Amino acid sequence: MSRSLRWRPLCAAAGTALLVAACAGMPGGGGAGGMSFFVTSVGAGKGADYGGLAGADRHCQTLAAAAGAGGKTWRAYLSTQARDGGQTVNARDRIGKGPWYNAKGELIARDVESLHGSGNHVTKQTALNEKGGLVNGRGDTPNRHDILTGSRTDGTAFASGDPDMTCGNWTRSGPEGVAVVGHHDRMGPTTDPWAVSWNSAHQSRGGCSQDALKSTGGDGLLYCFAAN
Repeated sequence: MSRSLRWRPLCAAAGTALLVAACAGMPGGGGAGGMSFFVTSVGAGKGADYGGLAGADRHCQTLAAAAGAGGKTWRAYLSTQARDGGQTVNARDRIGKGPWYNAKGELIARDVESLHGSGNHVTKQTALNEKGGLVNGRGDTPNRHDILTGSRTDGTAFASGDPDMTCGNWTRSGPEGVAVVGHHDRMGPTTDPWAVSWNSAHQSRGGCSQDALKSTGGDGLLYCFAAN
């Protein structure tokens, strides 16, 4: 693979039961009600084909609802390209303003800028699925750390003149096209920035099918963010 194509408030201690209960209900207090970020526990089962952004968002919404967090508007962290009649959509523009917390109330990022900068807290231990469980990473069997994004490291889409980096804007499940993925566990074959990027580590190998995604350590999983 060419290197040029590798892209890459907590509550204070409360003295009364009333204050403890109030803290538990705040964002980041833990449980499904405070969750605003997760990695999908399962993919669509059709490789990178989610039926476009709308289908990917629906997948996030369905899993969130099953976990008791369906009252929020969920968006898949995916970009699309202005290719083949599609439009440029930046993943970073779809997910709201933050802050975002996982199912255990742990802070992922306070805002869009910190999510794409030094304030990012995405790791294997924090990038939990909607049930609060760990997602397999590098060294686990099977490895599922490749998360679909189709994005550059700053959360923007690839240019229309670039090769297809989004599996036909998330409508393909065959040998054509590739998907850019990130590593939720921040681990790769090297410690180079591209290898440990949470949102832009490398391309899928061999196309957009489920088998192709699995061959590079993925399973067609998504990052889901609550946009409100």
